[in-house]
Amino acid sequence: MDIAIQQPLADIDDPLPESDPANDMMHPIFAKMPASVSFNKLRKRLLRQVRQAIEDFGMLNGQKRWLIGVSGGKDSYSLLALLMDLKWRGLLPVELIACNLDQGQPNFPKHILPEYLSSVGVKHRIEYRDTYSIVKEKVPAGGTYCALCSRLRRGNLYRIAREEGCDALVLGHHREDILETFFMNFFHGGRLATMPAKLLNDDGDLMVLRPLAYAAEDDLAKFAAAMEFPIIPCDLCGSQDGLERNAMKAMLSDIERRMPGRKDTMLRALGHVNPSHLLDPKLFDFQSLFAEPKA
Repeated sequence: MDIAIQQPLADIDDPLPESDPANDMMHPIFAKMPASVSFNKLRKRLLRQVRQAIEDFGMLNGQKRWLIGVSGGKDSYSLLALLMDLKWRGLLPVELIACNLDQGQPNFPKHILPEYLSSVGVKHRIEYRDTYSIVKEKVPAGGTYCALCSRLRRGNLYRIAREEGCDALVLGHHREDILETFFMNFFHGGRLATMPAKLLNDDGDLMVLRPLAYAAEDDLAKFAAAMEFPIIPCDLCGSQDGLERNAMKAMLSDIERRMPGRKDTMLRALGHVNPSHLLDPKLFDFQSLFAEPKA
């Protein structure tokens, strides 16, 4: 693991040394950052969670150049800002390139992302691919576009990552995305699986990384609002997330409302799997399990 990420995680809470240039200036992406104590605590919490995910899942093992998918939503903007913050502090020794894929949705404001990324000095690439027309053609009237749209977007981002010489595609999926996907697979797919924080793509040449795996969606929404990111709405195509995912989101919100802290408990459970206490003979050799007779 890269030495830079092995610094004690508590360091992010300590005041920066007087000689540190970050005392006098920060990355331009933080120009509108509030000076409030509450925002500072929120920012530090998110930075800790991102660093913890990077460390826990070995995201820096051999990675030198990351392509960050930026859709214009709160999650991807927050991901970009937090990674730029860590890089500014010298805690993320990789090159970062932001990328937006303009998929041809009606009324997509093409100027917002390139103007914003240029204004804050973030290296970026804007790519146009009219996948919207393909989705409209393939999905029946009244259907949800999101699944096919996502697959087409991912394929193009893989291509762009290769063209840019990147070894990882970095996405802004957060705690709720991971939990919702788990329960969708549990209830509808009959399997225990979710979005992993680190995944090797099918071709075996790119890593897919999710540094926001431990971050709560509510925290990211507060962070994005405070930072005044120029948010692009996600419903320009006229379609919304499928009913299944919305049902999982509502279920998890209700559980959290009635039993605060359950989301974090469920997320921890995904990292503490005991195959001998499940029902999959491919993961545990039940056939060879015998009791020792007493003398």
